[in-house]
Amino acid sequence: MAKIEDATLHELLKIAYKEKCSDLFIKAGSVPKIRQHALVKPLPGDWEVIDDEQAKRLILSTMTSKQAAQFEDRLEMDVAFSVGDLMRIRANLYFQRGGHAGVFRLIPLEILSVEQLGLPPVLNESAKIRQGLVLFTGPTGCGKTTSLAAIIDVINKTRQAHIVTIEDPLEFVHADKLSYISQREVHIDTHDFHIAMRAVVREAPDVILVGEMRDVETMNVALQAGETGHLVMSTVHTPSAGETLDRIINMFPPHEKNHLCMRLAGSLRAVVSQKLVPRADGNGRVVAAEVMICTPTISKLVEEGHFGELYHAISEGHFWGMQTMNQSLVKYVKAGVITEDVALSYAGVVSELRQLLRR
Repeated sequence: MAKIEDATLHELLKIAYKEKCSDLFIKAGSVPKIRQHALVKPLPGDWEVIDDEQAKRLILSTMTSKQAAQFEDRLEMDVAFSVGDLMRIRANLYFQRGGHAGVFRLIPLEILSVEQLGLPPVLNESAKIRQGLVLFTGPTGCGKTTSLAAIIDVINKTRQAHIVTIEDPLEFVHADKLSYISQREVHIDTHDFHIAMRAVVREAPDVILVGEMRDVETMNVALQAGETGHLVMSTVHTPSAGETLDRIINMFPPHEKNHLCMRLAGSLRAVVSQKLVPRADGNGRVVAAEVMICTPTISKLVEEGHFGELYHAISEGHFWGMQTMNQSLVKYVKAGVITEDVALSYAGVVSELRQLLRR
């Protein structure tokens, strides 16, 4: 049996990397575990159960002394760091049942292209947008940040622009190519997310990447930036375009709804809602995505607040590169990439997907 006391966190992460895992889990009272192709299982190597002192040693090894003091005070913390030239790590460190615990997301150093990720090709066009708001949505761990990194990399390679990213924590690291990139990490490069957001438009950006739309203030600044000649890209934890707009509207006071709908109709350019779906051969996952492009028809529905009608407009928008989640799943089923049962479990509207699969 392998002893935890003889291992470093980086060694455990390298094992997880070799196994092509997305996450490493550490907590007192358990053996180290990994998430591999969406399934949680023990880390290979027949490891012993970790006690709290060992968990504390592994977790604090990721932090500076200042961060360690903040962690003990706050009881939870997000950090990011690199493991040699293999990968970046985004970690959430916390306490559970009085003991130390952490989840470590493995992020490849290589930024994959839209094609390599299996995203709809129309998303390459979003890199050509000069102003407005582009949102990637979906549950935690569905690859939103990875998709955004791919789009930012396209801009970096093809445009002479200033790209500013505001993230908590910093995940993908971009080197200057044709563009000039400033990456600001909260608590390291700026004291506060909101301060960074208020300052960003004074940093002469052409493209602004906001790690997450967290609140009214962030959304308001992002909308203002999109309205004043910047391309703003961000993420929201919502499962579809319609629900994304509902979430945004509900962030603001009810009396602002009509004005907000007009602002969104003018600045929104695209909403991409994605899920990671297990492959039929068990070898990883594929990206299923709903894509809404803001055509005049879509913008009119947004302006009028008719979010319930967006789904039909998306399903009829093939010419513009749009597709619903169900249409994306059907393509994978017909290609034999995923099974029907899996597709149904990830469906947007189950009854509709059953009909599409029978045709």
